[in-house]
Amino acid sequence: MEIRRVTQVEAVNAAGHLFDTAPGREATERFLTDERHHLLIAYVDDVPAGIVTGVEMTHPDKGTEMFLYELGVDESFRGRGVGRALVSALADLSRGQGCYGVWTITDEENAAALATYRRAGGVPETGQVVLTWTFDQL
Repeated sequence: MEIRRVTQVEAVNAAGHLFDTAPGREATERFLTDERHHLLIAYVDDVPAGIVTGVEMTHPDKGTEMFLYELGVDESFRGRGVGRALVSALADLSRGQGCYGVWTITDEENAAALATYRRAGGVPETGQVVLTWTFDQL
């Protein structure tokens, strides 16, 4: 397995099946041109097997941390350590960027994600509540 940091739209499109929906060109270009956004793709025999995205977030009194935005592994590659390797690679990249930590959110029922994050060193926090605001698409 090889993990590469991706900066080209073509590589994102070739791994499009690993996202929840097909990547849009404008959003992909915007993501890739922001130096605080990171996309790593795991390749097995040059086949895109999984993706992880991270976004650096900086706050005046805390410094910079990495938000693990999305993790996706092709069904045919699950259970082979691809997800754990991607999360670990994002953590390594985060350290190199000067981040003080990594955080993410997942559903309580998502046993596969929880197991992957724990195997990669993640520790669940208790007592947290996620609130969302959803806006109509323009």
